[in-house]
Amino acid sequence: MTIAHDTFYVGGTRRNPVSTGRITVTSPNSGQVLGSVPDGAPGDIDAAVAAARAAFDDPTGWSQWAPSKRAEAMERLADALDERAPQLVQAVSSQNGMPVAVAAQLEAAFPQLLLRYYAGLGREMSFDENRPGLLGGSTLVSRVPVGVVGAIVPWNFPQALAAFKYAPALAAGCTLVIKPSPETVFDSYVLADAVDEAGIPPGVINIVPGGRELGAYLVAHPDIDKVAFTGSTAAGRNIAEVCGRMLRPVTLELGGKSAAIILDDAALDLSRIGEQLFGATLLNNGQACYLGTRVLAPKARYAEVVDVFTGLAASLTVGDSLDQATQIGPMVSEKQRERVESYIAKGRGDGARITTGGGRPRGFEAGWFVEPTVFADVDNSCAIAQEEIFGPVLSVIAYDGDDEAVRIANDSDYGLGGSVWTADHDRGVALARRIRSGTVGINGYLPDPTAPFGGVKASGLGRELGPEALSAYLAPKSIYL
Repeated sequence: MTIAHDTFYVGGTRRNPVSTGRITVTSPNSGQVLGSVPDGAPGDIDAAVAAARAAFDDPTGWSQWAPSKRAEAMERLADALDERAPQLVQAVSSQNGMPVAVAAQLEAAFPQLLLRYYAGLGREMSFDENRPGLLGGSTLVSRVPVGVVGAIVPWNFPQALAAFKYAPALAAGCTLVIKPSPETVFDSYVLADAVDEAGIPPGVINIVPGGRELGAYLVAHPDIDKVAFTGSTAAGRNIAEVCGRMLRPVTLELGGKSAAIILDDAALDLSRIGEQLFGATLLNNGQACYLGTRVLAPKARYAEVVDVFTGLAASLTVGDSLDQATQIGPMVSEKQRERVESYIAKGRGDGARITTGGGRPRGFEAGWFVEPTVFADVDNSCAIAQEEIFGPVLSVIAYDGDDEAVRIANDSDYGLGGSVWTADHDRGVALARRIRSGTVGINGYLPDPTAPFGGVKASGLGRELGPEALSAYLAPKSIYL
């Protein structure tokens, strides 16, 4: 069945688009057309921003509601998304190749978790503080919502990463214009239906799909008060330049090339830690920005580490993303597969040794599949060790001693994720403190909603998740009494 939508969700209604262009969505499993939706135009963004502005400026509207009232609406939205979990799983997996088992855990569950978490924070938080003055009198310090938020969401975790933005923004009292990626648009219509059912006021959440040009128009729109973006470092730099000129706050969660440091005392029994290693290095077909795709191995155990990761990658079930047994699905698009394959060719050209994978799996000629691939004998200066591939490709790099492991881990333009694998917890934490990265896991990697998530260097600005994300959608205002 071909899916077709003809409207956008703007101002609480289904609005006919300004443009006549269409976004065509192709199955990464088969290469066949799944359907289409309208392609957003600047006029559609104008309408969405106007609706968000009107909803924000309404003297009895969302921004003025009591935090407890907003929290109740957010919890209704979480309930409505719960009811649509199977639709979200199907929509996301069919579009971007995410295995359905992963989508059920993340795309169809994490947004609700975030909505309920930030609803609770909103209830508990004191938005006003009375401070005694040093010059007599006092000051009322009020934390007010920043205003209308432009949220630009990527294709790899479209619903989870949208919720990274709208959940804290809603709790703060902001309104939003969300621009989904053209690769993943069908799930945004499921979200719109849930917003309707939850009784979120018209204009609080608006959704207009489109490509990079539309995103650039949204970022530079004069009625946007804050931008939240997840995507490539190149696009993030452009957004930062625009926001800098406009003195507009921005949160940027960008690329990564994280290190998974295997210490010399690590226990590497795949029957015990295989799931954790997979989640930290190859989850979502390698299409996740925080994955530890540089595996750092002590020279004394290098052959053993190579064998472990070779065995892990070779054991994974490659298949249709809609099959419950699939662990590695296809790349999101033919273009993305070409990108991954070009890096595999670069790795070969630089003299690295493939221990498993390196090609296309047999029996899946119609889709955009790549075999999980492990490179040994990799120098950290090689392209496959320095540049983000965004596919199921791991590079195993040798080091001699903890200091060299830290040096190699930090020898990267990026600093988003990372992990340390060790039998000594304290040693692992001490080493993690030395890694220049916004997040690090010990014997695993799993971002938690209560803790700030984001990167340093070319991996971005600001943080999402945790109370820190809520604060990012609030501006302090001093009222001298």
